[in-house]
Amino acid sequence: KPLTMAKAKKVSTKKEARFYPTEKSQKRLHRNAKPKIGKTRASITEGTVLVLLSGRFRGKRVVYLRTLPSGLLLVTGPFKLNGVPLKRVDQAYVAATGTKLDISKIQLPEISDKDFKKPKNAA
Repeated sequence: KPLTMAKAKKVSTKKEARFYPTEKSQKRLHRNAKPKIGKTRASITEGTVLVLLSGRFRGKRVVYLRTLPSGLLLVTGPFKLNGVPLKRVDQAYVAATGTKLDISKIQLPEISDKDFKKPKNAA
């Protein structure tokens, strides 16, 4: 057989990476979404007696006043009766009872989530 010209060798111009990760790294998730405020349970209406399930006042019965813009429930003991102050509670940590009180005649001041924030220290 006669000698033939050798075929041109293909050489990649891109250099191969020297580092290969041992585990696949996960892509970061988009964190642009704002948390949505859930709806208040149907069993929780103004004047409903709730039982606190956790925290310092667990086991205490409180009266539901209204839902704050953050989605937390505004409840009170009242403080004079059982020592539970006006406080915010997540509805996951309360159990609604069938007892309801008429609180339509009670005048509540405008209370928002800002009222529960700790004051900044005056430096």
